[in-house]
Amino acid sequence: MTGRTPGARPEPDEQEPAGFGPPPAPFGPDPTPRPPSRPRFRPAVAVAAVAAALLLIGGGSYHLTVRTGVGVPARPAAGPSGSPSVDQGDGKGPGGTPGAYDPNAGIRPGEARVWLRDNQTEVAGSGTAQYGPWRVGDAVVGAISSGLTAYAVADGQEKWKLSLQTPLCGVPPAPSATGVLVVAVKESASDTSRCTHLQQIDLATGKAGWKVPVPPENEHDSSVQFELAISGDTVAVARPAVMSGFSVTDGRKLFGTSKTNGCYPSAFAGGSRLIGIRHCPDPNGALASGQAMVEELDPATGGARWSHKYDRDWTVGRVLSIDPLVIAAHHKDKKTWNITAFTADGRVRSQTNPGFGVSGRCNGFGNASGFQECYAVAADADTLYLGAGKPGSSLGIDDTNQVVAVDLNTGKERWRTAEQPKGRTMWPLAVEDGRVVVYVSSGSSGEAGAVVSLAPADGAAQPLLQSPAAAAGAQGVFFTHGLRTAWAGGRLFLLNGRVYSPEPKKASRSILSFGK
Repeated sequence: MTGRTPGARPEPDEQEPAGFGPPPAPFGPDPTPRPPSRPRFRPAVAVAAVAAALLLIGGGSYHLTVRTGVGVPARPAAGPSGSPSVDQGDGKGPGGTPGAYDPNAGIRPGEARVWLRDNQTEVAGSGTAQYGPWRVGDAVVGAISSGLTAYAVADGQEKWKLSLQTPLCGVPPAPSATGVLVVAVKESASDTSRCTHLQQIDLATGKAGWKVPVPPENEHDSSVQFELAISGDTVAVARPAVMSGFSVTDGRKLFGTSKTNGCYPSAFAGGSRLIGIRHCPDPNGALASGQAMVEELDPATGGARWSHKYDRDWTVGRVLSIDPLVIAAHHKDKKTWNITAFTADGRVRSQTNPGFGVSGRCNGFGNASGFQECYAVAADADTLYLGAGKPGSSLGIDDTNQVVAVDLNTGKERWRTAEQPKGRTMWPLAVEDGRVVVYVSSGSSGEAGAVVSLAPADGAAQPLLQSPAAAAGAQGVFFTHGLRTAWAGGRLFLLNGRVYSPEPKKASRSILSFGK
């Protein structure tokens, strides 16, 4: 992205470290191979004019051009409710001194007010990864290696802060349905220390709960990082070749490592179901790549309900949706990737090799862990909606400037939107009230971010939110390769995947939000 805020740090080109845990365009049916028009988003002048403005942009109709014939999971928003926060700031967003950068400067009637927070915690010189955002009640929470911070949803004011005794070394994609998060922490603050304990945290209050060690499953069980996922009352813990399950409520160990025909556990994906990912070595030699296995597990026991093996040399890259279960895999040597949809009992519903490209964060290419790290995807019962673009020389592309709808029953494209103007990307966020909610990022020409909704039948668009023009600069430093998003209660949250220590005249943008 471009349009950086003056004084903001440039983001490193490389992806953030693997293991923890992309955006919108124009709209209407079009049978031609290439979308003919690329309408742009502009701020509305009045509340009543927001919808009318869609008909006036560029002097023509505002619609998302789609190609007919040619959709994972919504981020959980459930959790303990809280009393509304009181806005004690000046309403400008940064809450800083007079003359501070104001993302709401020149805001027009009908536009959504923005709040913005910078990282205020000292971190290593190379920066630190940031996880979240998780909305619980009237707060949204983010985490860095040294602790967690909650911000008021309405105005971004800090609600609570929790410091950890030792650094994080594992973070699940989402908390439990009751707003409880379980993270992994190291045995000490040393860079080489092992990941040894689990720590429970109540995101509604910021209070730390139980802390338990993770007993080794065998003599080789030692790791500096855990892959975590929460499903029901279980937090599943994966590390090289072993796994364990613990109760979110009290930390009791529920199950340990199991083997299935010589296939070793490697990762989990959580939510309404617990999905395990295993590696099955080739019995004919250690140098062979073997096979990948996907299975649904009983969260209480760790036992497999069903399993599915991929063809040899295919690598499971991402779990795009939990229910329905949709998985992206790739074949490095063949330079191709596929999308597989499964039935509830584990049978293949459809499988297709897409004719479009996606970010490596959405097919796993170049990032072998963080199996729910795709933030540009949503799904309903029959359709997957992905932020996509033209295929590139690599299996992972940067320019995801349209949305593609894939029929999960057939694997075929149902429609795709026209491409956004250069610099703007589209990120499906959720399927809500029968429509697909999509974030359209700020653009290289100074356009501010927006949220639109698409009709699942043909991609026809309606406006939901438009941020002020002054916010484009701040939004431009929320780089797509590390951005984490959440859509909850009619509000969008953008979290930078990496932050740096505060310095004079150098802002490290941490979290930005706009909405109702």
